[in-house]
Amino acid sequence: MDPNENDLISNLPDEVLYKISSFLPFESVLQTTFLSKRWRNLWNKISVQNGALEDLPNAAINFLIHYFNHFNPLNYFRKLQYQFDNGKALFLSVLSNQKLHLHFSSHKHEVPSEFDWKLNLNYDHHQLSHSTFFVKTLCLKSVSRLTTEAVSSLVSSIYSLESLKLIECNGLQSFSVSSSSKLRSLTILDCLQLEFLHIGSSKLRSFRYRGSFPRIQLDYHFNMEDVMLDCRQGPGYLYKSNEFDPILLTVKNAETLTICKWTFEALIFPSLSWNFQFYKLKELWWIDDLKENFNVKPLIAIIKLCPTLERLFVTFDPESYRISSTDKEVRLEQLKVVILKGFTGQEDGSSSEEKLKIGNFFMNFTEVSPLQLKLKDVSNLKVGQIWSERIESFPKHSHLNIWGDTKVLD
Repeated sequence: MDPNENDLISNLPDEVLYKISSFLPFESVLQTTFLSKRWRNLWNKISVQNGALEDLPNAAINFLIHYFNHFNPLNYFRKLQYQFDNGKALFLSVLSNQKLHLHFSSHKHEVPSEFDWKLNLNYDHHQLSHSTFFVKTLCLKSVSRLTTEAVSSLVSSIYSLESLKLIECNGLQSFSVSSSSKLRSLTILDCLQLEFLHIGSSKLRSFRYRGSFPRIQLDYHFNMEDVMLDCRQGPGYLYKSNEFDPILLTVKNAETLTICKWTFEALIFPSLSWNFQFYKLKELWWIDDLKENFNVKPLIAIIKLCPTLERLFVTFDPESYRISSTDKEVRLEQLKVVILKGFTGQEDGSSSEEKLKIGNFFMNFTEVSPLQLKLKDVSNLKVGQIWSERIESFPKHSHLNIWGDTKVLD
């Protein structure tokens, strides 16, 4: 027996069902999707249009104006498929809570063209027109060099955007987004060629990024609450550790943080001051490379910086980028002077062999030649003589007074 045999309403034509829905409150109309597959398919119908790429913004804007400003259940479409340029298409979907998705078709074997993109989200509320509509969340997927202009034109009609998402925009090398005070969340996922990111927003509270770590430029200092830096693919450019300083200031008050082991070692740790802490961090997501024996020291180091941490999640990814020994040597290229304090002789329990290991560490991981290595205490001349060929005269400096005795080994 057909279970829908007694369901007389669901078997009615679409036009009649639309007419019935017109008498219901909007919230009740949305709930009809849970009644049956028949009702669910009723609201998933797609408006299909064909045209040129340059006409895409107007077609999308007219569709959205009709949806947002002139809602009519008799002509109720939440999806638009706009076909252009030999099989390419835009799939536009309107979701609940003022969410808008724009998904461009893409071919897996197509070589993407490199492009830069500047997106301006600054709007003047005095210039609102009939072509302006309100969207809180905008998701852009597979935007290419050919479609950026059309998307920018469409976005210019969106007012009060609070959340922006970019997904799989192949070929995108440089992205700049500017917003006055509305944008609070920015998500960029799997834009694999991205090398430079400019953020011109003063109210950003959430930043989620997955991909190679790009050079990031911030116009404002702001305190973010939710930060994800899933950069297990490694750096996207030849970075310098001090470039992370402005970013560290924006994430220090985050409550949720996702970072990779290499990001902490290469970018965060060199930027830390002696009294730095993640004062508000409650949830830490740690991505470890685990290519060799597990080294817990970096994880312990960051946990010590989190006095309010409540939840810790650790992901082991053998494919994640890791800092090689060569990278570690580069980190010490700027080192010019090493002063070893505490070499007071055998009575302290440390052997000359242990002291030799300490000295050899600086010799092996420093490329500055000659290295000015000095022992703070003159009672152990034997250790200092081992590197006598690489030790030159050490100029006195006023900062040595913090140790009291400024005498060094000659």
